[in-house]
Amino acid sequence: MFSQHINKQLSAYCHGELDEAEARRVAEHLIGCQRCRRDFEEIKLGVRFAEQLTTDSAPASMWTAIEAALQERPRTDTTRAKPARRRFEFNGRPVAAACAVLLVALAVGAFWLYTRQPNNAVQIAGSDKRTNTAQSEVKPALMKPQASAGGSAWEVARLEGSPMVGATQLDGSGRLAVGQWLETDNASRARINVANIGQVEIEPNSRVQLVETNAQAHRLSLMRGRLEATISAPPRLFMVDTPSGVAVDLGCAYTLEVDDAGRSVLHVTAGWVALELKGRESLVPAGAVCVTLPGAGPGTPYFDDASPRFRRALARLDSHNGSANDLSIILREAREYDTLTLWHLLSRVEGAERERVYERMAALVTPPQGVNREGIMRLDKGMLDLWQKDLEWAWFE
Repeated sequence: MFSQHINKQLSAYCHGELDEAEARRVAEHLIGCQRCRRDFEEIKLGVRFAEQLTTDSAPASMWTAIEAALQERPRTDTTRAKPARRRFEFNGRPVAAACAVLLVALAVGAFWLYTRQPNNAVQIAGSDKRTNTAQSEVKPALMKPQASAGGSAWEVARLEGSPMVGATQLDGSGRLAVGQWLETDNASRARINVANIGQVEIEPNSRVQLVETNAQAHRLSLMRGRLEATISAPPRLFMVDTPSGVAVDLGCAYTLEVDDAGRSVLHVTAGWVALELKGRESLVPAGAVCVTLPGAGPGTPYFDDASPRFRRALARLDSHNGSANDLSIILREAREYDTLTLWHLLSRVEGAERERVYERMAALVTPPQGVNREGIMRLDKGMLDLWQKDLEWAWFE
């Protein structure tokens, strides 16, 4: 995690110019830093404005006139002594008039761009609200409600085969409206542009629905199949419903797969994702996996290089078929960064088992000042959050 603000990296991050490790660190910092997140939103807005500008070629007549003027210009005698350099005299009136004209032109141009931009501005206002940013800090111009381009629909493109939008076969590209289903067979793939915040690729044998898209939330429902999401947005703006939980984007890239029984597998490749259902939450960082079963709530995350014994024992605990021996396997196999799993287990076991988890965690990573056994045993939220923040360095080694 960064201890300093990351303003200098934001432009490169927005344009995808950072390497994977640096981009991950920036994304992690943006999750917890409102100041840098506001700066990032302003940079993204500027990029959106720039993308609206068009480039026109100068008419051929202009170049002809320039060439003619150059030819008519009298040749100067290069051997003649150069005149003394004239002292520049500032005349304020013409300059002031020119500046006024320029400001008016810029204002008109900005207004024209703003009224034609997609719903990015209103997304920023809504996303700051969802991340507890004070509304007084958001510029008034960004608070103006704005309908999204093309209405409540997202662009979708065929990548392979014959994807279907509703009852219509997708030929090249089209639109996915709120309430519509996108389906792929075993030879089809498609890509969805998620408003202005990223893309989702839909793999074969998948069924996904656009549930909502507005200033406060962009939501898909994945009933079966596999998707790969790459999102660049404030936390909690993009979500994917599954039969066993809700994947809430915290600024990241990930794959999400749902089988015919409703079992889901989340694999995060950059940033963070939260899996949520009925008050239960799993925080899944880059490099980690979380398996969730219908009716059981979000599973317990683990890193993808955990031992097979560790993963099998955790699966039994998550399915409520585990035993004290399974917990012993997990504690024995746990490495320093497997405290990710142990931290989640603290609130999922009770009594003596919670104490065993605490002791193993404390042996792997010394609790920070302000965290003690008594507080963790009673699941003091402040202590749990403090320990989580302190553990993150181990999770991203």
